[in-house]
Amino acid sequence: MKRFLRYFLYTVLLLVAIFSGYALVSDKTYLFKAVWYNFAGIDDYKIFSNNPVTTGIHQPWNKSTAYNRSPLPVDLEKTLTDLQTIGLLAIKNDSLLTEYYWDGYSDSSWSGSFSMAKSITGLLIGCALKDSSIQSLEDPVGKYLPEFSTGEKASLRIIDLLTMSSGSDWNETYSDPFSVTTELYYGSDAYKVATGVKLVQKPGQLFRYKSGDTQLLGLIVEKATGKSLSAYASEKLWRPTGAEHPALWSTDRTGGHTKAYCCFNSNARDFARLGQLMLDSGSWKGQEIISPGYFSKSITPCMIMDEDSKPCDYYGFQWWIFPGKEQVFYARGILGQYIIVIPSKKVVLVRLGKHRSPEYVNHAPSEVSALVKWGMGL
Repeated sequence: MKRFLRYFLYTVLLLVAIFSGYALVSDKTYLFKAVWYNFAGIDDYKIFSNNPVTTGIHQPWNKSTAYNRSPLPVDLEKTLTDLQTIGLLAIKNDSLLTEYYWDGYSDSSWSGSFSMAKSITGLLIGCALKDSSIQSLEDPVGKYLPEFSTGEKASLRIIDLLTMSSGSDWNETYSDPFSVTTELYYGSDAYKVATGVKLVQKPGQLFRYKSGDTQLLGLIVEKATGKSLSAYASEKLWRPTGAEHPALWSTDRTGGHTKAYCCFNSNARDFARLGQLMLDSGSWKGQEIISPGYFSKSITPCMIMDEDSKPCDYYGFQWWIFPGKEQVFYARGILGQYIIVIPSKKVVLVRLGKHRSPEYVNHAPSEVSALVKWGMGL
């Protein structure tokens, strides 16, 4: 038995040595963090460096006269509980109608947005277009990022990134520690990872969801405005909408680049402001934040052929679209983070949590359908 344990220990030490040597020699030291933390979680801002997204004058939500008077439907509450929801909020007619919190989280707790940040980055592209930091969505990416100024990469446009149709070889595999998505999440050089892609298809021809596309959009905003993405978000979104609490936007390292595709950390009440902004066609209390034309394109299906050889009717400019008779669009994160907008009901829903359903309906996790159904009845 002692001999077996000794051999086992030697084997483990050898494997650790081989892994460590590979990580160091190949300059993939992010693997240490990836293996240590194993799975992404909603409190990962604690393990990353972060830039603040600062506030201005707080504009509190009005509370509806019916605030929290109606209990959640039993089936929805069970679904939310099973998926370890930490926050649920509904805004109707510009007023706070419903909010619930679980597991010690509150209306001021930070938690990660994951890919809801893609929709925020999409908004910031619209802001940069409106203030002429970006001249046109047809601009070549190479105008802002020199790595795309020559060769096949020179054909890539901003609009191709917005519609997830870059044609790049980006590997969106979350479970593979060697994928570029894992390196982008845990690594310390987001610029190098995002700009290191190759184009394997003609841009604008195939919709394929890629975090790398959004990271490039964030780099473009930073280059075009001369500001960090977090500072620009403070100026264009967080202050104008009267957010109550500063947000945290994680970076690849202290003083480095913002993780544009993920990692915007805030709370349900302040996330809801972005939904209200979109409910009001890109304006906040009469102040135009993005142009009406850009807003319209953001929530219009791009109709680019997807990997099933069907027109993509469920994605616009970094916003998901829920097919159906009623117009519904939403931001979405991998662990079931949602900002859902239902214009016909003047409703904004926010759900934050630790898990999402593995079952999909209309290209969305099944709880999105349940939340939309609930929102329609508010």
